[in-house]
Amino acid sequence: MALTKEIKCDKIEVVGDFKAVHCRQATVVLEDGVELSRSFHRHVLHPGDDISGEPQETQDVCNVVWTDTVKADWATFQAEQEAELNPG
Repeated sequence: MALTKEIKCDKIEVVGDFKAVHCRQATVVLEDGVELSRSFHRHVLHPGDDISGEPQETQDVCNVVWTDTVKADWATFQAEQEAELNPG
C-alpha cells in the first residue's frame, strides 16, 4: 500500500487583452496507482511577472503571448490605474 502525491500544471489559459496567463496546478494523491483525491491551486501571471520558477511549458506560453506590444500596453494600463487611484 504505497501512497504517492503528484503535483502538475494541468491547465494553462490565456485571458484578456493583456494576455494574463492563468495556471491551474493539480495535486493528486494516489494509493497503489488509484486516485484518492485531487485538489487545485490557481494563480495568474501578468506581463512583466517573474516566470523563472514556473514550469517550462508555462514559461513557453508566456514568452509567446507576452509580445513587446502586450508588455507596453500592460505597463500603460497599470500607470493609468495608479494615476486614477492616486491623483496628483
